[in-house]
Amino acid sequence: RCQRWVENCRRADLEDKTPDQLNKHYRLCAKHFETSMICRSSPYRTVLRDNAVPTIFDLTSHLNNPHSRHRKRIKELSEDEIRTLKQQKIDEAFERQQAAQELNESNEQNTVSEEGGEEQEEEAVTLTLEERENKDYLKSLFEILILMGKQNIPLDGHNVDELPEGIFTSDNFQALLEYRINAGDEVLRKRFEMTAVNLEYCSKTQQKQMLEICESCIREETLREVRDSHFFSIVTDEVVDIAGEEHLPVLVRFVDDSHNLREEFIGFLPYEADPEILAVKFHTTITEKWGLNMEYCRGQAYIVSSGFASKMKVVATRLLEKYPQAVYTLCSSCALNIWLAKSVPVVGVSIALGTIEEVYCLFNQSPQLLVELDNTISVLFQNNEVKGNELKQICRSQWTGRHDTFEVLVDLMQALVLCLDAVSSDSSVRWNNFIVGRAFVLSSALTDFDFIVTIVILKNVLSFTRAFGKNLQGQTSDVFFAASSLTAVLHSLNEVMENIEVYHEFWFEEATNLATKLDVQIKLPGKFRRARQGNLNSEVTSENYYKEILSVPTVEHIIQELKDIFSEQHLKALKCLSLVPSVMGQLKFNTSEEHHADLYKNDLPNPDTLSAELHCWRIKWKHRGKDIELPATIYEALHLPDIKFFPNVYALLKVLCILPVMKVENEKYEVGRKRLKAYLKNTLTEQRSSNLAVLNINFDIKHDLDLMVDTYIKLYP
Repeated sequence: RCQRWVENCRRADLEDKTPDQLNKHYRLCAKHFETSMICRSSPYRTVLRDNAVPTIFDLTSHLNNPHSRHRKRIKELSEDEIRTLKQQKIDEAFERQQAAQELNESNEQNTVSEEGGEEQEEEAVTLTLEERENKDYLKSLFEILILMGKQNIPLDGHNVDELPEGIFTSDNFQALLEYRINAGDEVLRKRFEMTAVNLEYCSKTQQKQMLEICESCIREETLREVRDSHFFSIVTDEVVDIAGEEHLPVLVRFVDDSHNLREEFIGFLPYEADPEILAVKFHTTITEKWGLNMEYCRGQAYIVSSGFASKMKVVATRLLEKYPQAVYTLCSSCALNIWLAKSVPVVGVSIALGTIEEVYCLFNQSPQLLVELDNTISVLFQNNEVKGNELKQICRSQWTGRHDTFEVLVDLMQALVLCLDAVSSDSSVRWNNFIVGRAFVLSSALTDFDFIVTIVILKNVLSFTRAFGKNLQGQTSDVFFAASSLTAVLHSLNEVMENIEVYHEFWFEEATNLATKLDVQIKLPGKFRRARQGNLNSEVTSENYYKEILSVPTVEHIIQELKDIFSEQHLKALKCLSLVPSVMGQLKFNTSEEHHADLYKNDLPNPDTLSAELHCWRIKWKHRGKDIELPATIYEALHLPDIKFFPNVYALLKVLCILPVMKVENEKYEVGRKRLKAYLKNTLTEQRSSNLAVLNINFDIKHDLDLMVDTYIKLYP
């Protein structure tokens, strides 16, 4: 690369230099590089990209301007010119020597002041040396911490309780530090050569301080790209347990400078039981700690575990009050029906969802159990092999996240119960005690009438939103047309609510038929029977009980939730998807984005010319060549070579793209969530660390060790 730089600079006098000499002793001004070659990785340094080559040179101005003296000469020098230059250098050297002699003579006359000066100079040199050694030492510590984060090595080693009294063993951090000293790290060896072997080299407090700086610097790399992009959306995932404390994973969506929609993990937020406190801390962390301007937030979505939905809705409402353009939406990675079920504020629904997840986990972690379930399905569906094979295939997928999860579960109920019963009553040594125990508990849970009624009612209520939800996760055109079908969905659900007596009667009959097939007694829940023992007069039938406690609140909640999540603003945004050429084509190019685009008027570079620009955009695609296909997604439209000729369309597409309801078209830019899931799956709860998690999940982000060291020295002098 050095050789290439020399050739581009036309510096024949440097051609015989080695790459090492060029690298150490010569510098090239940043003005000679295209801006795309320069990566502003930190406020303190300008870093070139790995493939950077200087291309900007003015090789003619010196010919037109004979007075300019600041440019390097690129023409061959004559012998006379070389002699003159040499003589000038000799004269300059002589003048410097004379000046030095005069200085020495004057210093000799002031011996006392000279000695004082020397002492001060030595002191300054010593201090600089200490600082340099301290920086090198800190750099080594940071390198170890970053390695541990990227490789997912927990900080602690052996548990203290496991060790006999009086025996000292180093934790993982100290073990790596010692290994590095033994491998020849002189900086660390000098620092610790006189330290007792049973002492901690680096305290837990210092480790925590350094980890926080590592996390902050790594996160800042992503946040800098987000700020450059201006607009972004916030997405949270399900609450997770980190070392005994509940945390909320936070991801950010934005379009990078290569026009790719990305979803990146940026950190954990400690979860608060009080939704109002959580809303304040959520806002403070994003704006003050992480430095994002919420005025540029255009979407927010919360994937929550059952029971947490109402609290996160308070967070969404508080943010909407401050930032009306931060539209509250569904997240593309979660099926609408699952999201709606998790948000139902009925205890029985939360318990049922937890049971379903436990059943899935048990079968998913044991291939033998899946084979046993396959055999049970084969026996039950021997007269309908097609249906049986379909169910077997579904059992080997993430069936708890499907749009039709409850339909699948009702079809599988008999097979699941028979399989679990067979495992729990097997007297042979085929199954270990854990599987036998879990099979018994889950079989009892599945054959509880309360569970059966709950899943049958959820199946029937959510059948009205299944097609709508599936379209929301489909192609861009499906999402556009889904926005128009919401009215019909709400109309159907309102009709159900008006005739809930009739609908519930059918649903309850289906539940009793399934219970009879499974030999389950039809009865009121035990807790309800126990609560009414003292009140013998109240006669409540099972059918009426489940209508009031389950059917009515579920239907009411789903209607209200659909209205909240698909607000007028959200629907307007989805109507703007007619900007995508394939959707335009399906509408015969008779579209009216202007009426809906006023939502984002302040986000456009030239709002006054929007109408004319949209007309040109429609004409471009209406009169395209026969061999040109219409771009089918926002991703394809953003990557068109001439998209920058339509600045308003480009801005609108970028904002629409980051709405959480839109799926990430290119899977390689959705790694944040996948890596988060992998980290949580592969790391024991007590060994999880919110700091190390950020390093592990963002292992491919470049880090600036010098910046980390400087930050640490400033914060902890």
